[in-house]
Amino acid sequence: MKIDWAALGSVFGVSLSATVALVALFSLGLVGLSKHEAATEQGGTAALARSGAYACFALCAAAVAYAIYLIVS
Repeated sequence: MKIDWAALGSVFGVSLSATVALVALFSLGLVGLSKHEAATEQGGTAALARSGAYACFALCAAAVAYAIYLIVS
């Protein structure tokens, strides 16, 4: 049995970068929601922060759905 170390390293690199990107997107979504909450408490509106947070969450959901599609097909 021979292990293709280059392919294993490639899979590791892609999965690591995808994980970091997904966590960063989710974190940006949480930051956007917290900015919206802070602006609401001060009497203002932060529609851009809320819509940006929703966009980040939608991208996270799309990435998870694509990963499930890749696994199933």
